Amino acid sequence: MSATHEVLNQAPPLIGFSTADDPALLEALRRHGGGWGEQEVRDLGARAGSAEVQDWARMAEEHPPVLHTHDRYGHRVDEVEYHPAYHQLMGVAVESGQHAAAWSETRPGAHLVRAAKFYAFAQAEPGHGCPISMTYAAVPALRAEPELAAVYEPLLAARSYDFGLRPPLGKRGLIAGMSMTEKQGGSDVRANTTRAVPDGEGRYLLTGHKWFTSAPMSDVFLTLARTEEGVTCFLVPRVLPDGSRNPLRLMRLKNKLGNRSNASAEIEYESALAWRVGEPGRGVRTIVEMVNVTRLDCVIGSAAGMRAGLRQALHHAEHRRAFGAELVDQPLMRNVLADLAVESEAATTLAMRLASALDRAEAGDEGEAALRRLGLAVSKYWVCKRGATHAAEALECLGGNGYVEESGMPRLYREAPLLSIWEGSGNVAALDVLRALGRENGALEAFLAEVDAAAGADARLDAAVDRLRGLLPRLTDPERAQLLARRLAEQMTLVLQGSLLVRYSHPAVADAFCASRLDGDWGHAFGTLPPGTDTGPILERARPKDAR
Repeated sequence: MSATHEVLNQAPPLIGFSTADDPALLEALRRHGGGWGEQEVRDLGARAGSAEVQDWARMAEEHPPVLHTHDRYGHRVDEVEYHPAYHQLMGVAVESGQHAAAWSETRPGAHLVRAAKFYAFAQAEPGHGCPISMTYAAVPALRAEPELAAVYEPLLAARSYDFGLRPPLGKRGLIAGMSMTEKQGGSDVRANTTRAVPDGEGRYLLTGHKWFTSAPMSDVFLTLARTEEGVTCFLVPRVLPDGSRNPLRLMRLKNKLGNRSNASAEIEYESALAWRVGEPGRGVRTIVEMVNVTRLDCVIGSAAGMRAGLRQALHHAEHRRAFGAELVDQPLMRNVLADLAVESEAATTLAMRLASALDRAEAGDEGEAALRRLGLAVSKYWVCKRGATHAAEALECLGGNGYVEESGMPRLYREAPLLSIWEGSGNVAALDVLRALGRENGALEAFLAEVDAAAGADARLDAAVDRLRGLLPRLTDPERAQLLARRLAEQMTLVLQGSLLVRYSHPAVADAFCASRLDGDWGHAFGTLPPGTDTGPILERARPKDAR
């Protein structure tokens, strides 16, 4: 073969690594009481980075779900066919306890360990994480109806992936979905027009159209419908106890930007049988419990995406030469990579802290519950929004090599905006910050106490906290508060991240974060850390060591 076809100066495939080879992740796991799960997280991370799972991820993306509304004879079936790779991913996720298993775990730190697993495995393929996350989040909402929870929770927590349309209570394990939004209301779920009427036997019949129903082949769904008392939460099974199909008609699958391995559908309820969850007319309050937990997974998923993009960028830079030197040794590229690494570590550290707050809140710590509520609101806004910007810069580090599908970077890039949109896009998340400040007793005090744990350790952090305190009195006027909501959410997240990094991270990471994000010695794009930034330890912490 002609020498012109010799392949030179290309990075080798990035396989055989561990997504859990991540100091920020493992340090948080040990720090917050999840050290007992470290080996399980490490094992899962190694599997996520294996050639086998990487191939599943590629196949699940390249062969998206297919809707079959009728069988060959004309019978209505409303089934979604997935590629076998999707089921392989789901099987590993369920067997490793990334779904609802944490709710049945008695050891302290169960939700933190589960978060670390979700973070590690989502880096392989994020689409399957949607039904895994909803199954996890369904449990606290379902507990509003103890009799239903007693029956369904053990099956939602079971480590058996039992795919197929069969009566839920006859299966070895269940997957849950969520069906709230309608085309006339979107995030304003109080505008729902789906109607629920009693069937005379303690159940309800639902009729209406849902604009977004993720993972429509789930076994059960939590949904909202309007009764005489108002918007109410319901549990809707895909298959009824007698084995007949509940009339949930799949009208079409969404042709989405990303998240392609996972099906999202428009559905119609045609007198679908449902069981009420929680008090009549209090459905939004009931299902908010599910929403808040899925928002945690949005933050975790965004952090996972940042870590995956950073790893690819570092791997490429370590094996690519340009202008007479390896990219990773060139000052400007080092600045870009270090900047991406600082953003990634800040997101990971915060995500794990919020997961630990859920553990402590479940144990009865009211202060941690308040911190989780407000900390999650601000983080859902800022961390998820940063994910898309981070993915774009990481892709650019690979140049044209990152723009082709085989690199995997386009998949990461397409996925990133979803987590900022899912469970409330930017404005919804920012307004939720105002809502939490106004309605959650002790939330601001808990937040400031967490931030103040680092008081005096870094003057730049102290000054940023003072600026935040100066902003808070300007929120008394409702209209002005809305105009400041995004700025407020951003500043609150940054000081919270800064506090955590100053206390727990490598000094070089904390210094770079405080100098850039808090003190303003930074440009408007990644790669603008101030001169003198110690990039060496930052990149060493981030480098995919197992891949070399």
